[in-house]
Amino acid sequence: MPTYSYACKNCEHTFDIQQSFSEDALKVCPKCQGELRKVFGQVGVTFKGSGFYKTDNASPKKSS
Repeated sequence: MPTYSYACKNCEHTFDIQQSFSEDALKVCPKCQGELRKVFGQVGVTFKGSGFYKTDNASPKKSS
């Protein structure tokens, strides 16, 4: 299950919660009952090294 981060627009309370894809986003702060917003962080995937490009595994061209 993915973990989502939320922040309150009123009291700035932040927290993380695990929710399934089918669940609706939270809208009410558990601390002050204010309005919540989702916090989007950096992407958790980094492509390093060889093997990610079309030319990495291509066979060398034959000369005629």
